[in-house]
Amino acid sequence: MNKNIEEAFEKTRLAGSIAAQALDEVVSFIKPGVTTEQIDELCYKVIKDNGAYSAPLFYRGFPKSCCTSANHIVCHGIPKDKVLNEGDIINIDVTAIKDGWHGDTSRMFSVGEISVKANHLIKTTYESMMKAISILNDKSTVGDIGFTIQSYVEKEGFSVVRDFCGHGLGRSFHKEPNILHYGKQGSGYKLYEGMIFTIEPMINEGLADTKTLNDGWTAVTKDKKLSAQFEHTVGITKDGYEIFTSSKKGLDFPPYKK
Repeated sequence: MNKNIEEAFEKTRLAGSIAAQALDEVVSFIKPGVTTEQIDELCYKVIKDNGAYSAPLFYRGFPKSCCTSANHIVCHGIPKDKVLNEGDIINIDVTAIKDGWHGDTSRMFSVGEISVKANHLIKTTYESMMKAISILNDKSTVGDIGFTIQSYVEKEGFSVVRDFCGHGLGRSFHKEPNILHYGKQGSGYKLYEGMIFTIEPMINEGLADTKTLNDGWTAVTKDKKLSAQFEHTVGITKDGYEIFTSSKKGLDFPPYKK
């Protein structure tokens, strides 16, 4: 691994750890009665206290520090005075910028007791992401990632959102290549040592179709059924991969230990 790649990995590792720490703090905070605005304030504080900046804040006009996407919201939900209720599920997506480098991650959270169907959706979404990560190396392709996710998710009876995808990451928040969460084995962009990008499957309980609300950001399922998402920032090494946004407390997947 050359020095440029080593530096990129080191910087992304630091930014990723800060983003993961923000989500770790949400674990003991989230409960019925909490608002998405309060979650946003918490994530902003954790990131700021670590000498970093919340990348979503004012990015292309986005008004908040994180995305809070509950129930049938697929992604880019805007934190506000919405109160979380028993049985809700919610994705919280944070990105920290530290020393000019980005670390981008999201997790699903359950608010109190949730339905069996919601739990199955969350579990399937997480496992699809981890299965895709497990096949990464400098010989695989973007199509391999998408095929791994799609084949697993559809076997479980869910659908993969086509309207949004993962992306390259580094000094820029979003850059090439696009990381599709569906596809054919061996197709698409070939991965190479030193690449850094996100894998962030959005999986729907019902149909894959989405629509964006009038705020220009909030994407929801057209059939109003549940949606779930997990996200890690990863890097390609000579023989495999590194996950930059893993929780140091082992809180990557619910039920989280508080």
